[in-house]
Amino acid sequence: MLSTRPDFVPPAMIEEFGCLHDQVTPVPFDVLEPVLAREFGTSWPRLFREIDTDTPLGAASLAQVHRAVLADGTPVAVKIQRPGVEEVMAQDMVVLRRTAGLIGRIAPRFTAVIDLPAMLGVLFDAMEGESDFRKEAAHMRTARGLTEEFTYLTVPHVLLDPTRRVLVQSLAPGTSVHTADPEKLTSDERTGIGRDLMTFMFRGFFLDRCFHADPHPGNIFVASGEPAHLIDWGMVGRVEANVSRSLVLALLNVAANDGTGLAKTWTEMGHPTPWADLAGFRTDMAALVPKATSASLEELNFGVTLTAVLTHATRRGIQSSPVIALLGKSFANLEGSIRHLCPELSITEVFEENLRTIMFGLAQEALSEQQAARIALELMIAAPGSLQQGREILRNLAEPPTRPTAARGAAAGRSRSSAHSHHTRAALILAAAVMGSRRGR
Repeated sequence: MLSTRPDFVPPAMIEEFGCLHDQVTPVPFDVLEPVLAREFGTSWPRLFREIDTDTPLGAASLAQVHRAVLADGTPVAVKIQRPGVEEVMAQDMVVLRRTAGLIGRIAPRFTAVIDLPAMLGVLFDAMEGESDFRKEAAHMRTARGLTEEFTYLTVPHVLLDPTRRVLVQSLAPGTSVHTADPEKLTSDERTGIGRDLMTFMFRGFFLDRCFHADPHPGNIFVASGEPAHLIDWGMVGRVEANVSRSLVLALLNVAANDGTGLAKTWTEMGHPTPWADLAGFRTDMAALVPKATSASLEELNFGVTLTAVLTHATRRGIQSSPVIALLGKSFANLEGSIRHLCPELSITEVFEENLRTIMFGLAQEALSEQQAARIALELMIAAPGSLQQGREILRNLAEPPTRPTAARGAAAGRSRSSAHSHHTRAALILAAAVMGSRRGR
């Protein structure tokens, strides 16, 4: 958890905490056999023609993965939860929640900027699939469906019926990006994997609002002639609609080299404290954004940039959305994976390539597909488009409606709500048209 918060944990500690994510000492297979017997019954060996009990494919703090072959000859990976770990997790969560409450009482000024209970809530929600493999299997099935349109990316099949503590999935070919030799992949494969991974994650952040929260190099398997396989769906983050729209606008500001716009968007997405230094934050962003614009992954880690914005916001007294840290971690892990394969890719270029799809998807949320497409096409013909227009539209969209005062009464509130709803629909449709016409030219 602390490794995702560079705004109040120093770099040396972040690096050390990051070591807790992998390189866990394996347990003997004899320790895991009772779990298989409890989940599949005492006849569980009949499900497999063979299973490698000596060397696990992977070992983490919550589970261990072993290579096996099903009775029908299908090679698989069997993920088995470590005995007793679910109870330990539950106890740790109780301790952490109590600690967060204690810190809130003794350090209210700190809590005004760092909402520890909300941060824990986001983390614990993301970890549901870690303790219940049925939820992880559901994430995998959904993600596999979403990757069907991609050439260079897929997700393993879920095989057999998953249980709470055992998950059997198809074996990902090749090796993890962490150990793979990029020279064994063609240039088209490396670039295709990088673009498909970024596109998939962008859509998860901004349209599906559900994303793989831990796409580090060990969770992406590659092999020449095969699509990359994104594995380990135990940790999945979720983003609220208003936050995802604001993040689209934030990335547009980065792409347009607009530090002032980024500062404004971030501030409106969060909660400035009474002592917030907004002018200082604008100065911070004006210095940070030019380094990010059009930089390749050789020159820039965008995930680190995102968490750098988080750090500046915290130091300037601005409370950020608690999901930002998890999203920044996901971004940083993804970039670390892609950097092994194609460091020349520009994340802002890939974002702009996907902008039309993102904006039209937002428009479809407001209106039916046919109506949105019809009006968007009309506006494509009639209205000139630009990146600036799209940014202004999303900025207006991201701003919450003003609450009516008590004196104005309920009627005024209904009127304003209706007007805001109408404005939202129009803004989304226009944004889709603007981006479509820009892409066309």
